[in-house]
Amino acid sequence: MKKNVIISLADSNYFELLNELVDSIKSFQESENTAICIMDAGLTDDQKSVLKNKVDEIKSADWDIEVPDFKIKGREWLKSQVSRAFLPKYFPDYEKYLWIDADAWVNSWEAIELYFKGCENNKLSIATSADRAYGRVLRAEWFLGSFARIKSQNYKHAKSSGFSEKIARQVALKPHLNIGVFALEANAPHWKVWQKNLKIALKAGKIWGSEQIAMNIAIYHNEMDVEILPAYCNWTLIEALKFDTNKNTLVEPYLPNHKIGIVHFAGKNNDQIRNNKNFISKVKTVNGEIIDKKLRFDNN
Repeated sequence: MKKNVIISLADSNYFELLNELVDSIKSFQESENTAICIMDAGLTDDQKSVLKNKVDEIKSADWDIEVPDFKIKGREWLKSQVSRAFLPKYFPDYEKYLWIDADAWVNSWEAIELYFKGCENNKLSIATSADRAYGRVLRAEWFLGSFARIKSQNYKHAKSSGFSEKIARQVALKPHLNIGVFALEANAPHWKVWQKNLKIALKAGKIWGSEQIAMNIAIYHNEMDVEILPAYCNWTLIEALKFDTNKNTLVEPYLPNHKIGIVHFAGKNNDQIRNNKNFISKVKTVNGEIIDKKLRFDNN
């Protein structure tokens, strides 16, 4: 019995990305000891047939917390915002759970090892949306010369999701935890706290982003233990990536140009890459050259 599991979710529109994620995981020999499980939010029978030959289990995702139809509007893929908080329910008997969004792929097994190591002793293992290469993490609205109103993603989401002013201020200036990739042990106390916060967020706010603010509040307000990993474990600023031609791999833009662990096409800035496997990006090499490169995982 495999002790650790990697889980993702997709509908039919994200199948190609999901399939690339699975193939990227299986490209590493170390993956033989790690289960891969898929949550189905609208895959076709043909797509599931392809995946069944590669993964350990496929299960249909549910609305584990009741959400009114007017918020869903037929978008079954939004189950990913809810069901990831209930992973041990879907796939019991594993010791450690690693979630990876379907629009990501694994470039280095080191990141997988760090996530599983980081979640030991009942900690959440996760990276943030802040890094030296990412630039601005807060926005400011300047007025009256030297005064500014700080605009925070955490604050905005906390308030719109029904949390108190006190809680919103607690999380406002904290590094934003990116729930697109995370790991937890089966018995971690975070699951129940996360689910409780998620119920509040889903009742008052939008489905999209609810799971992320719920976990940020679990860490920064409920004071659950966390192990914050380097940004290369969940790299989202795709335009800042560099390519090391000697090592034939994507790396961080600044020294020591660490190899990227997980490439994550999150956000509207990456729509073109998500929608077109053959999209060509202009990528700077560590030697300062500009090259044309496809950034999706090559599973051909």
